Amino acid sequence: EDSGYWYRQGKRLDNQEYYAEAVGCYDRALVKSPNAYWIWYDRGCALRELGEYETAVASFKEASALRPNDYWAYYNQACILIEDLDQFEEAIATLNQAVAIRPNDYWAYFRRGDAKRHLKRYEDAISDYDHALSIRPNDYWAWLRRGDACRHLKRYEDAINSYKQAQAINPQDFWSYYKLADTFRYTENFAAALKSYQKAIEIKPNDEYAWYNCACCAARIGDISLAMEYLESALLINPKFQESLKHDPDLVVIRDRGLLGDLLREINCLN
Repeated sequence: EDSGYWYRQGKRLDNQEYYAEAVGCYDRALVKSPNAYWIWYDRGCALRELGEYETAVASFKEASALRPNDYWAYYNQACILIEDLDQFEEAIATLNQAVAIRPNDYWAYFRRGDAKRHLKRYEDAISDYDHALSIRPNDYWAWLRRGDACRHLKRYEDAINSYKQAQAINPQDFWSYYKLADTFRYTENFAAALKSYQKAIEIKPNDEYAWYNCACCAARIGDISLAMEYLESALLINPKFQESLKHDPDLVVIRDRGLLGDLLREINCLN
C-alpha cells in the first residue's frame, strides 16, 4: 500500500515506455498520496504518450493546483492544448500563467505565439515571436513562424526578411526556402521565387509541389522549355497534377501554345 513504492514502479515502467502500466501504478500511488505533485505530473506525461490528451490535461491541472508556481505543469498543459487538442484560447490562458512564473523563458512565448497564430491573431503572435527572439535570437522556428504571421498580414518584405533569417540559421531546411518562394510569388517576383523553389528541390528532391511551382514560375518569366521540364518531373511524381494544368492561370502561356497534349501523352505512357 506504500505510495512511494507504486510511484517508483510507475517511473520504472515509464522509462521503459510501458505507459499504460505506468499510469496504473501512478493511480495506485495516488490512492494514498492524492496531494503528491510529481505523481500527477508524471501521470500527465504518460497519458500524453498514450494519446489520452484530455485526461493528460486534467492530470497536469491537478499538478498545477498543488503547485501553482511551478512552470512545467502549465507548459505541458499548453503543449497538449495546442498540438493535440486545438484548444488555443485555453492554451493562451495557460501560457499566461507560465509566462508570469518565468518571464524570460523562450518556450512559453514561442508556444503562445503559435496559439495566437492559429487563432489568426497575427499581430499578437508576432509580438510573442519577437519576445522569444529577444531571448534566443538564433532560433530557426521562431523566425520561420514569424515569417508565416507576417505573410498572413501581407507584410511581405518583413516575411521575406524573417525567412532569410531562418535560412541563415539552418541553411539545409526545406521549409524556409519553400515559404520564401511562396512569398516572392505573392509579390509577383517570379524569378526570385523560382530560385528559392529550386533550392528547396535540392534539399527535398521528391516534393512534387516544389517541382510544380517551379514550372509555374518558369512559365511566368517566359522560359517555356524549363517550365515543361519541371512539369514533367512534377507529373512523374504525382500524375494528379494533370487536372491543375487545365485551369492554372500560371500556365496560360503553355496552354495557349498547345504544348500540354504531347506532355500528358508521354506521362501517361510512362505511368
